[in-house]
Amino acid sequence: INDAAQVNAVAAIVKYFRWYQVVFVYEDSDYGNGIIPYLSNAFQQVNARVSYRSVIPVSASDDFILQEMYKMKTMQTRVFVVHASRPVASRIFLKAKEAEMKKFADDNPGITPQEDINLYGLWAYDTLWALAMAAEKTGFKEPTSLPNTTSLNSTDMFITGTSQTGSKLLAAMLETKFEGLAGNFNLVNGQLESSSFHMLNVNGNSLKEVGIWKPLLQISSQRNTNLTGFVGEKLENIIWPGGSRNVPKGWEVPVSGKKLRVGVPVDIGFAEYVNVQRDPQTNATTITGYYIDLFDSVMAALPYSVRYEYAPFEKSDGSIAGSYDDLTYQVFNGEYDAAVGDITITGTRSQYVDFTLQIEEGGVTRTQRIEYENPNDLLFFFKPLKLDLWLTALAMLILTGVALWILEHRHNEDFRGSHHAGLIFYVPFTSLVFAYREKIVTNLARVVIVVWIFVVLILNSTYTASLSARLTAIKLLKVDTDVTTLIRNGDYVGCREGTYIIEFLKRLGFDESKIRTYKLPEDFDIALSKGSGNGGITAFFARTPYMELFLTRYCNKYMKVGTPYYTEGFAFAFPKGSPLVADVSRAIIKLTDNHKIAEIKERWIKQSACSEDDLPNSSSANIGLRSFTILFSATGIVTGFCLVYYMGSFFYSNKAKVKKIWNDEPKKTVWSKIGAICTFFGSPDPKYIRPDKEMTWSKFRAVCKFFYETDAKSFPRRGEDAVQVVRKNAPLRRLNSM
Repeated sequence: INDAAQVNAVAAIVKYFRWYQVVFVYEDSDYGNGIIPYLSNAFQQVNARVSYRSVIPVSASDDFILQEMYKMKTMQTRVFVVHASRPVASRIFLKAKEAEMKKFADDNPGITPQEDINLYGLWAYDTLWALAMAAEKTGFKEPTSLPNTTSLNSTDMFITGTSQTGSKLLAAMLETKFEGLAGNFNLVNGQLESSSFHMLNVNGNSLKEVGIWKPLLQISSQRNTNLTGFVGEKLENIIWPGGSRNVPKGWEVPVSGKKLRVGVPVDIGFAEYVNVQRDPQTNATTITGYYIDLFDSVMAALPYSVRYEYAPFEKSDGSIAGSYDDLTYQVFNGEYDAAVGDITITGTRSQYVDFTLQIEEGGVTRTQRIEYENPNDLLFFFKPLKLDLWLTALAMLILTGVALWILEHRHNEDFRGSHHAGLIFYVPFTSLVFAYREKIVTNLARVVIVVWIFVVLILNSTYTASLSARLTAIKLLKVDTDVTTLIRNGDYVGCREGTYIIEFLKRLGFDESKIRTYKLPEDFDIALSKGSGNGGITAFFARTPYMELFLTRYCNKYMKVGTPYYTEGFAFAFPKGSPLVADVSRAIIKLTDNHKIAEIKERWIKQSACSEDDLPNSSSANIGLRSFTILFSATGIVTGFCLVYYMGSFFYSNKAKVKKIWNDEPKKTVWSKIGAICTFFGSPDPKYIRPDKEMTWSKFRAVCKFFYETDAKSFPRRGEDAVQVVRKNAPLRRLNSM
């Protein structure tokens, strides 16, 4: 049978027991090298990696073979696939025993090879039976040999005749197919077609068949399995070397090391995640934290036991021995067998180590100092409204006052006289605080004042509410969320020492001289409080999990700014090709599904202890012009309409008078004529003039003088109005008749 037919059966066994690494041991000959390409392809299909190839020359010395055994003994992989001729294979197993690698032979010294017929004997029997069947088909009708054509004088005595039926016998044998003792007999390209392989469990002096392998059905425990009856891969119970029924994991800690050495970073600044403490008296190291507890839980969830110990990545003085890139490179160099902590998955590091599934979400967040408004600012009471709103309100106030004067001065005596300029500001301004009490004569003026009072009501209520909110909860100043502003202003930014965020900030565009690194959260607090101008920093960049913890400690001092930048998360690091990576990743998934990781994190990472009173309140916001656009537009439209209507009515009803003023004095300039028309426009309407009731400034002074000179009897008594007093006093009657 072709040796290449066995590779799929061997690969199926490796896949069945979930062994992901194997070692090839084969002799350096055509026989040994010929099967290697087939084996490599077969293992690649079942996701198994060949970690090492041990090539044994046919003429190799015993020392060479023994040296190879010791080399393989120091490796992790414990699954060996041996393909060699009988002489070389016997020497390989003898030296493996000498190197104490044949644990089965040590545990079972009484086992001896069986002398009964084996599979090769069955194949020989089936071959003879096939030859007989082919001979029977061919028959013996023709001569058994061709005539000897050699000369009688020939000196070559070894020349013999050739059978005429040989080629026909070979053709008949290649066509022969039957069910033999070793299975189906069928020759393909001169080789016995791949058939089923029996899997034997050797235990002591006994052999037990635990399953079979067929090309179509793969592994099964049933000997007579057909295509329709096959359900899934399954083997009978297997007793492994040492009497154990547990499936070996296929690898072991190398003999050169007793335990897996797990590197742990120190001084990360957040003891909740990783905390390395050393007893000054006993010099004993205690390592705790969320990532440590998580790694312990993951290793405990593996289907096999792994011994390991933590080794701090530190210098002699207790500080971290380098960056996180240096830590992962130490795993690549073999200084550590794994690395645990806040190790970020990056493209550069993945070239040296293999990462498990991430154990923490990624992302980089920016934090800046919270700046509040100063309630003691002299202009604090103007800040509830923006400047554009203040200016627009002032303009509308003046417009309303001018409109009222225009609409009322010819019809209302209160809007005439030398004080009319003050009324323009007095009337609309007092309506902001007091109820409107002035007498309005025209309907157009009433419309203007109603609209203005409505605007004043909304404006006053908004200002009061905004000011109250500002006095109750001081408002946050706006922070620019664009990182390019920090770069353009030349601000200093900070990040944790030794992390990859330094390179991340460089890619964002920050100059290396503008990046400052710190170790502890307290250092970041001090640097952010100082600011860039005082030797500190303007913004702090960190991984999102650490930023959440940092903001928990400083509730009302700092805030997250902008959208977090996406990055890969944290993961455990192992050497390239480590068989632990796949199993640890599965254990992480298992713990995630069982909510164990969430429980561990809740035990170490407490939720924010900030109360609502500690958190900054940014609910209040200064009101802008946009909020009052409709109100001011309505006021302007109504006021403008009333003014246009009134002016049109005035000039239409007085067009003769206006035309006379313009034409009577042709020598005057245009501005003089316009001034004369404005004087006429400002004069009172004769229909509304009541001389007996007008109070001129001279009358006002005379009345004041009268009350100053007269005695108390002249003042009104209880229940007596001012009209009766005037009637009783002759001087007042004379003043009133003036």
